Amino acid sequence: MVKVGINGFGRIGRLVLRASLCEQKVHIVAINDPFIDLEHMVYMFKHDSTHGKFRGKVIIQDGKLVVNGLPIVVHSERDPSKIPWKDSGAEFIVESTGAFTTVEKAKVRSPHQVVKKNSSYQCCCKT
Repeated sequence: MVKVGINGFGRIGRLVLRASLCEQKVHIVAINDPFIDLEHMVYMFKHDSTHGKFRGKVIIQDGKLVVNGLPIVVHSERDPSKIPWKDSGAEFIVESTGAFTTVEKAKVRSPHQVVKKNSSYQCCCKT
């Protein structure tokens, strides 16, 4: 099981989360977005104007986003180098803010983390 963190919960970040629910080998363990509070994350994920309505269960529990029973730690940090990704068990970080457009820029912001850039991911199942 690959544990992944998402930096940015806009359209791409939400699509990555949906796609991960289709894959038994990928688990989202943390999300960072300094511009979206937890309540709004739930609403946007449930009622996405582009990806459609999410048919699963999305709730807030103990300060975490819980999707189909899977808890996800949520951070609200503007500086990604300050996010404790490893405390959540994240092995890879999906940079979906649009702010760090190259692997080199992402590494500068997160020098002690494993960083992979993924700008698109196609979901092959209906969530």
